[in-house]
Amino acid sequence: MIIHINYIFSHMSEKYTIAFYNIENLFDTKDDEHTNDEDFLPTSVKRWTTKRYENKLRKLGQVISQIGEDDIDSPPAIVGLAEVENNQVVKDLIDSKYLKHYKYDIVHYDSSDERGIDVALIYNTDVFEVSHSEAYPVYLTKEDGSRDYTRNVLQVTGKLNDEQIHIIVNHWSSRRQGQKKTEYKRLAAADTVNRIVKTLNKNYSNPKIIVMGDFNDTPYNKSLLSLVTESNLYNPFKKISTENKGSLNHNFQWHLFDQILISTNFFDTKFTQFNLSEAKIFNSQFLTQYHGKFKGQPFRTYVGKRYKGGYSDHFPVYIEFKEDV
Repeated sequence: MIIHINYIFSHMSEKYTIAFYNIENLFDTKDDEHTNDEDFLPTSVKRWTTKRYENKLRKLGQVISQIGEDDIDSPPAIVGLAEVENNQVVKDLIDSKYLKHYKYDIVHYDSSDERGIDVALIYNTDVFEVSHSEAYPVYLTKEDGSRDYTRNVLQVTGKLNDEQIHIIVNHWSSRRQGQKKTEYKRLAAADTVNRIVKTLNKNYSNPKIIVMGDFNDTPYNKSLLSLVTESNLYNPFKKISTENKGSLNHNFQWHLFDQILISTNFFDTKFTQFNLSEAKIFNSQFLTQYHGKFKGQPFRTYVGKRYKGGYSDHFPVYIEFKEDV
């Protein structure tokens, strides 16, 4: 089952898939003294071996190659990623079995995140050409006033089939210590995104902007609503979000934390060749637990320290653009 909403347009045209996927701790097997990777080593309790690493790469590549395949014959033009350790693991991903035949390239910057994970972007060079990229830190402080390091916000500018677009990739702070107690962190991240959008509006004429990520908030929380109101964005996933549907499941409750928002000028045909045609959660059956009490939930790589050999604890989300011809 794929949860989706449709936007009907009169023109038949080229289609492009743009996706986001939190790929759940894609770490290599090497010990990096600058990264908190102690759980993901062959000698760790989790026994993160080369075989398990390569299996995860193959499975993630399989998923990415199939996102949007019901409507489009080719894999996504652009995919934002969360929870990658470094540039090399992203390179290993695009060189894996199901992706190596496509012309994917990478945008990635190391962040100072305390978990040692970053966001990244992969893109098909046949249809997307990068002209600029930049990483923006999110400034947070702990109760004692010391710096609280989290993931950067990644901004990438380029041309999708000769039309300039700006992509902002996010992975906001989790709710692990409680939703209310950690809300200020996600509001700070939202402020960072709003500042980036403001800069884009200053530097470009009528910029077309796509904001994607694992926001660890729903479309109805203050942080996401601030993106809609302050940056004039449209969130198609707001119509999908219900208590029975989501991109992840925590304590048997569904949450739609993974979303893609677009600037409202994508609806003005005078300024763009692209029309939003779909917004979906990619939750095909092979991505889910197939039995037991977790049946239907994302099939994870680990549950705690127990290896399950799945894909991720999140489902990917994606949008599709039709190009008027």
